[in-house]
Amino acid sequence: MLCGFVFMGIAKNIAAIRERIGASARRAGRDAGDVVLMGVTKTHPAERIREAYAAGLRVFGENRVQEFAGKAAGLGDLAGAEWHMIGHLQTNKAGKAAELFNAVDSVDSVKLAEKLDSAARSANKTLRVLIEINVGGEAAKSGIAPGARELEELLVAAPRFEALDVCGLMTVPPFTEDPQDARPYFQMLRRLRESIAGRGMPAIQMDVLSMGMSHDFDVAIEEGSTCVRVGTAIFGDRE
Repeated sequence: MLCGFVFMGIAKNIAAIRERIGASARRAGRDAGDVVLMGVTKTHPAERIREAYAAGLRVFGENRVQEFAGKAAGLGDLAGAEWHMIGHLQTNKAGKAAELFNAVDSVDSVKLAEKLDSAARSANKTLRVLIEINVGGEAAKSGIAPGARELEELLVAAPRFEALDVCGLMTVPPFTEDPQDARPYFQMLRRLRESIAGRGMPAIQMDVLSMGMSHDFDVAIEEGSTCVRVGTAIFGDRE
């Protein structure tokens, strides 16, 4: 359970989180409107997603293709909703992911990007993607190491992906009880984004910096996050 979190109802939780986003943005001299709130809905049923939608949430993140496939048909009427794949994606599920999602925020190899590009072209759609960076070097987590050759290969390959828009970076830092301990990792991702953006590479946009979750998104916003991924603080403990 998130330390200090009290479930007040989805609409009230969303309102409270938006207030915190505003406060964090003001501390950093930023506009709160530049920070997207994504509701992480893994393990939560369609009716709870609908409740969050009714409270004004429009961007949702899911971790598993198969799980979302079971919910997607019952959510197709939610006009303006964006569905993001934020969990590790195996290449053999890229086709289904391209069909179901508007964006894949966890691209971590050229091979996966190639599969998504092919599937998106077949579906006659453009898929927004983020490159997942493993800032903590954790073996149990997916993502590309900041200085890895694979990252350079993916950046260089971007122009040939006709159906992918490379929009920025995403990370999940090592978990720590004190959110302040995540700050160096958020700073690392921000510097990496600035470095890549400064190169002016073709077919690479670095507008999105997706970092920060329920327990540390305040710090992430102070360090430049443009998208925070919040699950427990909106929906309570996972079912």
